Amino acid sequence: MSHVSLIAQDTLPEPSETTAYYIIGTDSIPRKSIELDEIVIYPKLRLSSRSEMHEYLILKRKVKRVWPYAVLASQRLDSLNQRLERIDSKRQKRRYTKMIQKYIENKFSEKLKNLTKTEGQILVKLMNRQVGISTFEMVRELRSGWRAFWYNTTASLFSISLKETYQPYEVKEDFYIENILNQAFENGELEAQDPHEPIDFFDLFAHWEADKAHKSIISPQLSD
Repeated sequence: MSHVSLIAQDTLPEPSETTAYYIIGTDSIPRKSIELDEIVIYPKLRLSSRSEMHEYLILKRKVKRVWPYAVLASQRLDSLNQRLERIDSKRQKRRYTKMIQKYIENKFSEKLKNLTKTEGQILVKLMNRQVGISTFEMVRELRSGWRAFWYNTTASLFSISLKETYQPYEVKEDFYIENILNQAFENGELEAQDPHEPIDFFDLFAHWEADKAHKSIISPQLSD
């Protein structure tokens, strides 16, 4: 009669000073790997010429300057809409709308007056990214006080399109803006905010990589 010998083999690594452990109750269990924070590595943007790089850097500076205003507008509009839904009285709704309007005017009106025309247009696009409707629709739907605020805050708003929308799949400048935002969010340079409509940046990047026939259409007025 033959006998089968079974030898138990410990597959756990020998403990050392650098061994990491799972702590379960009073037991310490060695582990072979260490969990790290997730890091998102974005694809590298390829610009075709020195002049395009120069235009991109100008755009980057302008996007970073106006982004805080777009964030504020989306947050305040969201807060306004949520609060208005809970208010039945038309009088109270008007009072609350005026209060939010006054807050924005006091906090940012002087700064907005210093925006250039192209910065104002970028702001309009970014607000559409955050809110989901154009600035024109916002102005039309909100009270007359808001209408006066947007048209009077800066003279440059008279010469830009409030109907402009954010179209990163169709407009190369908007794709560049999305790239600037994602890089700045990852680096902690700007406060990260999700767009109103989800954007898969890797899909967006692949879209433009696959369509090299598109020429850069960054506005020539960026130097304003």
